[in-house]
Amino acid sequence: MIKKNTLTPFQNFVKTESFSGFLLMFATLFALVWANSRFGESYQALWQYKVGITSPHFELYKPLILWINDGLMAVFFFLIGLEIKREFLIGELNSMKKIAFPLFGAMGGMLAPVLLFFILNQNPETLKGWGIPMATDIAFSLAILNLLGKRIPLSLKLFLTAFAIVDDIGAVIVIAAFYSGSINVSLLLLALILLAILYLLAYKGFYSKYLVLSFGIIIWVLFLKSGIHPTLAGILLAFSVPVRQKINTPAFIENLSEIIDRIKKAKVSEKPILSMEQIAEIDALEDWTDSYQSPLQHLEHKLHGWVAYFIIPIFALANAGVILNNNADLDTSLIRNIILCLVIGNSIGITTIILVAKKIKLIDVPSEITKRHIVGVSFLAGIGFTMSIFIASLAFSNSPVYIDSAKIGILIGSFVSAIIGYSVLRWKTNKLVTDNNE
Repeated sequence: MIKKNTLTPFQNFVKTESFSGFLLMFATLFALVWANSRFGESYQALWQYKVGITSPHFELYKPLILWINDGLMAVFFFLIGLEIKREFLIGELNSMKKIAFPLFGAMGGMLAPVLLFFILNQNPETLKGWGIPMATDIAFSLAILNLLGKRIPLSLKLFLTAFAIVDDIGAVIVIAAFYSGSINVSLLLLALILLAILYLLAYKGFYSKYLVLSFGIIIWVLFLKSGIHPTLAGILLAFSVPVRQKINTPAFIENLSEIIDRIKKAKVSEKPILSMEQIAEIDALEDWTDSYQSPLQHLEHKLHGWVAYFIIPIFALANAGVILNNNADLDTSLIRNIILCLVIGNSIGITTIILVAKKIKLIDVPSEITKRHIVGVSFLAGIGFTMSIFIASLAFSNSPVYIDSAKIGILIGSFVSAIIGYSVLRWKTNKLVTDNNE
């Protein structure tokens, strides 16, 4: 049985994402209650309150909700970029054999909902919302899987995680290609030059978190002003962070031993503080620790909690507060279409393409994953909360009616998908799968 202090990195990831899912759920319900209470006006006023800087030659003055959607979500996308790079280099997507299973699932989860949206949509004005049902919220979906405990094999959680990462890649490409505004080429080129400098430095083995932060802020502003959605700066910036350590384990251990010996021999202060010699050795230890850590892994570890426990819940709190009273002006057909695409599009698309690919031997599905598991997870893939709401805010940025309608469709569709997926996996699956899940 795996104890707390022996959890694998993947199990820690699942644990973090699962708790994030519950925070996300709480933030969503709180936003809905707040927006529909007698304090609803304060909810709207808070997120529309403008902050920033203005000068004769430069202005960055935006409503609070846009600072969240454009700024904090850039950090979210930066973390996604780190995860994508890690998975492709050393993780679950580092070979065609590993990537085939989640890749086919992601193809079904993106193509089928989009195709169904085009078939159902009859309003040219809402056609640009086609990207909304193609995204899966990893925090919510893993939270549901976590509720099932031992009924679910660990390989199914691995599949869902890898599937969601591939799905995120597709969503990022869609946002870049279809949901950016008119482009200022000169500003974009300047941003790409700065990115190229960071890539070149990383290739040469030089990395400085302060340089990445400084360049990152400038690149974010350039993307924002160029018309490309600034969150994409986050994911591109992540690719400049090296995955390799500067020193290997034997070298670190050898120098660590030397530093410990020097600390023992260092002059001890008579006061309850360190002597100058001890401070120098502690500084050396910090330098060696920084060199020993993988920059990508270190950043991912540091950011994961902030994103899971702060940024995503704040995003939900700011974006999920839709007014639900009978007098609200909503597009019912858009709501219906998004619900159907999330629930039916994902479930049919993912299940069909995986079973067909397995039948013709294009992919290998782990033996402990049954058809029922695949069907259940395909419904959970219809939980499209975070990225779906984000795409809706881009697609209908000039139409509050369509934004609110899309959000209601996403909330209902995600809720229905979660209930069906949980029910399929809960009621018809053997209570114990394998001892390996412990």
